[in-house]
Amino acid sequence: MFTNSMFPSLSPALKSHLEAQCNFATELSRKMFDTAQQLSELHLRLAQDLLQEWSNASQQLLGARDTGEFMSLAASQLQPSSNKLQQYQQQLGNLVANANVEMNRTAENHLPETSRTAVAFADEVVRKTAEETEKATQRQREMIEKMHATGHRDGAGRSHDTGRQSDQAH
Repeated sequence: MFTNSMFPSLSPALKSHLEAQCNFATELSRKMFDTAQQLSELHLRLAQDLLQEWSNASQQLLGARDTGEFMSLAASQLQPSSNKLQQYQQQLGNLVANANVEMNRTAENHLPETSRTAVAFADEVVRKTAEETEKATQRQREMIEKMHATGHRDGAGRSHDTGRQSDQAH
């Protein structure tokens, strides 16, 4: 996924970790998209069913001959709509539960690899940091040794010259 030409300075461990995270995020996004699609289909079916029922009920209510028949028809229409809503609620609960199971399964499948690559990357960072610290420490030692060596030469020369000057003054 991450080629050297795209990110030449990325370490192999970081590339591996980023790929693992991308794979995890991609699959999780796919599961969420599928769930959103199923949820939309469920909403659409409910809306279509309720509209059809209400249309049929309206037709029947408009054909009522008197108030008694109208009230009787209206009362009889409440039960099917209530059943549709109960079915919808049950299907919605199942959809959410299945989505939760799928997302947990996705996490279980991807987290070990993501964790492994994160540990490998952390180990690489620690190793490189230790190497760089050692190099910096070595450069400081060399610099101190050079300064110390230069100081001894300059100091020895100065004390010798200073001794000559004091001899000449006497």
